[in-house]
Amino acid sequence: MKYSIALAALACAAAGAAVLPPYDLECEARRNPVGIDAPQPRLSWKLKSEPQTAYQIQAGTSPAATGLWDSGRTRSQDTSWIPWSGPKLESFRRYWWRVRVWNQADEVSPWSDAAEWTQVPADASGWKGGWIAHPDHTLRSGPLPIFRKELLVEKPLRRAIALIAGVGFHELRINGQKVGDHVLAPAWSNFRSTVYYESFDVTELLANGPNAIAVMLGNGFYNVAGGRYAKFTGSFGQPRLRVHLHLEYADGSAADVATDATWRVTDGPITFSCIYGGEDYDARREPAGWDRPGFDDSGWRRAAGLEAPGGELRAQASPPIRVQQTFHPVKVNQPKPGVVVYDLGQNFAGWPRITASGAAGTEIHMTPGELLDSDGLVSQRSSGGPVSYSYTLRGGGEETWSPRFSYYGFRYVQVEGAAALRSLEGQFVHLDARRTGEFSCSNDRLNKIHALIDAAVRSNLQHSLTDCPHREKLGWLEQFHLMGPALLYDWDLRSCLPKIVRDMREAQTIDGLVPDIAPEYVVFGGGFRDSPEWGSTAFQLPWLAWQIYGDRKTLAEGYRTMKPYRDYLDSKLQDGLLTYGLGDWYDIGPGAPGYSQLTPQGVTASALYWSDLKVMQNSARALDDPTDTADADRLANAFHTAYWKDGRYATGSQTSLAMPLALGLAPAAARQGLADKLVADIRAHGNHTTAGDIGYRYVLRALMEAGRSDVVYDMAVEDTAPSYAGQIARGATSLTEAWDANPASSQNHLMLGHIEEWFYAGLAGILPQDPGLHHIEIRPQPVGDLTWVKARWETFRGPVAVEWKRDGKNFHLQVTLPPGMSAAVVLPGAAAPSQITAGDSAFHSVLLP
Repeated sequence: MKYSIALAALACAAAGAAVLPPYDLECEARRNPVGIDAPQPRLSWKLKSEPQTAYQIQAGTSPAATGLWDSGRTRSQDTSWIPWSGPKLESFRRYWWRVRVWNQADEVSPWSDAAEWTQVPADASGWKGGWIAHPDHTLRSGPLPIFRKELLVEKPLRRAIALIAGVGFHELRINGQKVGDHVLAPAWSNFRSTVYYESFDVTELLANGPNAIAVMLGNGFYNVAGGRYAKFTGSFGQPRLRVHLHLEYADGSAADVATDATWRVTDGPITFSCIYGGEDYDARREPAGWDRPGFDDSGWRRAAGLEAPGGELRAQASPPIRVQQTFHPVKVNQPKPGVVVYDLGQNFAGWPRITASGAAGTEIHMTPGELLDSDGLVSQRSSGGPVSYSYTLRGGGEETWSPRFSYYGFRYVQVEGAAALRSLEGQFVHLDARRTGEFSCSNDRLNKIHALIDAAVRSNLQHSLTDCPHREKLGWLEQFHLMGPALLYDWDLRSCLPKIVRDMREAQTIDGLVPDIAPEYVVFGGGFRDSPEWGSTAFQLPWLAWQIYGDRKTLAEGYRTMKPYRDYLDSKLQDGLLTYGLGDWYDIGPGAPGYSQLTPQGVTASALYWSDLKVMQNSARALDDPTDTADADRLANAFHTAYWKDGRYATGSQTSLAMPLALGLAPAAARQGLADKLVADIRAHGNHTTAGDIGYRYVLRALMEAGRSDVVYDMAVEDTAPSYAGQIARGATSLTEAWDANPASSQNHLMLGHIEEWFYAGLAGILPQDPGLHHIEIRPQPVGDLTWVKARWETFRGPVAVEWKRDGKNFHLQVTLPPGMSAAVVLPGAAAPSQITAGDSAFHSVLLP
């Protein structure tokens, strides 16, 4: 349906008389962080009332936030990534800062509330002590070591900061309590290049007199020894530990406690742990009071000194993983004697948590899985197996347990030994990034699709963006550039993206190849290591950080990877094109899903490489590093010569038509014809797509940009496979790997969730335009039977909100923008946009057929 405007009225909220103070002060995109190792941390804030023309920052070493640095009045509209320009920062020092701003009328705001951060060492030279391990150097899945050390706090304590690096995973305990609520810590990496450490303020956990520090270690990705299901086996070495506890006393003196040969170690209660295969815990092996002062560790062994893992010690800046949600059983069945199956009602990433009581030595064996077989037993056919968890009771009362160092994607838990159980629940674990997006609409089917994709995103939002939380758990890179725009509507990933950019640089080979996965824990063959569509993230993700967050530093870091990767890809050109790789993986053709069936590899690889070269050119300009623009032009000419025929590209598949359209590769004169052919092909397939992992995002983008969101809507609500609604009709609670929810494929998979971007960019019409979100476009597309849409996006500048309602022919639109942002609002059918700035704006139009 086409629309024309009968009436458009605009009402902008007037700015208040007073200049409100800045809020949400952040250091390196984190709020009051403990653990900043950047020598010149970058500071950011948001505005409530109106754009600023100048700012003033003050900082100090007390809550007054003065006395150390004063920027003076600085003329700038920037509110983010302002680098520290004061004196050199000291490790273990706490810094407070505040900011005030001036508006266009030269009125100054009150000072903001003070924020703080704690500086920590930038590298290993600022640490005390060394790396320690169990003296038995065997590489194994268990038992895993536990460590302890007692210390004496002899006088009143002002502050204590603990640094810990345990590889693969660690759990730090002080005086019988776990420190913090992080799980699966620290962030995994290429341990030969980078080892991340965590920082904690542990002042409140220490007491005057005797204290005990204790640590449990897990294998993680550092040591994948196998023993049950494992995607791969390999090891960086024996799990090892480094701890530095810095004590500051009230009298101004300081002391340090660090890992050395005086620490004690023994085999702990975790008898098996594999990041893939599960975990076993024998509570009888846990010494009572081992993590408290006064415990007799004379029977334990002295810790052995060990060489460092090889990587640079860096403070973890990306968010931790935490338990985010708990699921309780919605159904309990007993398919056969002695076996009980718990249905938690949702497919998610995490682990079971049990409470039990019984005789010492009673074992509770748990098998998680996504599906049930015909007998009602848990099946791991879709998720990789065997994988299991087991807990052996110590006896003597009620006991509660969950795994520490192994997670899985599942909905069902099959339990043997359930007679001892008092309760079982599921704990959803994922990266603790702040949610920034909210979407809802009048069509419940679309809301369910949104929830379906959200469950898969959360399940795979770990220290890498994984494709599935069970059999793979690897950072397959294509997902971040294809799903990236959708992810950045929904999540604040400012502190996460630099880690992924670093992962890619560390995975890059000496000849410039960026492999398909990062960190590259296992070297696959063929297109599973070298596929240009996967490596495109090395170009696209740093640019996305610049576009959406205005993060120049991350763009510059990524640019270092782009250059050698461009040279590598140029060496692979044949007749000016890239014609190898996985192609449009998992498209829908006559054969089993896998390698591209409908679209030549040269279409996907070359089209994306053309886009990558354009990104690199734009990056070079943004970074003041001019580069030759001829490469992209030559590739475009080669692409058109090789694939353009009879008014279409290549085979005329949906992907072949959509990618040149959405990426801007198709000439202007050909665009309408290509869009018409794309729509015709989708209609001919009964409102179904045939595109796969690579092409599908571009099918949606091409339709949206052609003003054909009506086709996207029809595809979305179609309830026959292949479709999202078809997956829901088959009982899926998380996005599945295959369009038809094939039970042989993963039932919790990130790829193909690209319609999430359309919810915000198409239906709500929120479209970023320039780097740093100074200016955006609002172009809502009312389609189908939708009568209302609501979307909210908490950008780094502040909230963007769009709400529209359709009542017969009347269309009502409400838009909210934060200070420092403007927008061009394009109503359906409008010939020209309306320009708005910060505040609330209302529009009304009449929709005519």
